[in-house]
Amino acid sequence: MSVLASLGLLLIRLVIGVSFAAHGAQKLFGWFGGHGLKATGGFFDSINIKPGYTMALLAGLAEFAGGVLFALGLFTPVAGILIAITMVGAIVKVHGANGFWATEGGYEYNLMLLIVGVGFVFTGAGLFSIDAVLF
Repeated sequence: MSVLASLGLLLIRLVIGVSFAAHGAQKLFGWFGGHGLKATGGFFDSINIKPGYTMALLAGLAEFAGGVLFALGLFTPVAGILIAITMVGAIVKVHGANGFWATEGGYEYNLMLLIVGVGFVFTGAGLFSIDAVLF
């Protein structure tokens, strides 16, 4: 893989990974304007994701860990799968009923993130990653 291609993958990993980790921190710790586990669990209960608290914990852990791993390029296929799974959940339980366009609360953005996660399962993290050093 070329250095420029790897640089492109690094940029994508950093932006997506840090964003995912921050969303996980919102759920888990209430950081960055998030509501924390109790309130997120209540929201999950309200949209019939039960038990809400436990599912909020699992979603927060998947987003936080997946985001950190993705940004670092460590176990990138696992990170990509965690990102994809959380986005499938967001599409099915929150955004899918609103249609495609994000401007209408739809699943457009979630689908893009899902595909980025799956894409990295197939491409790997590139040269500028911990995976490249370890494997």
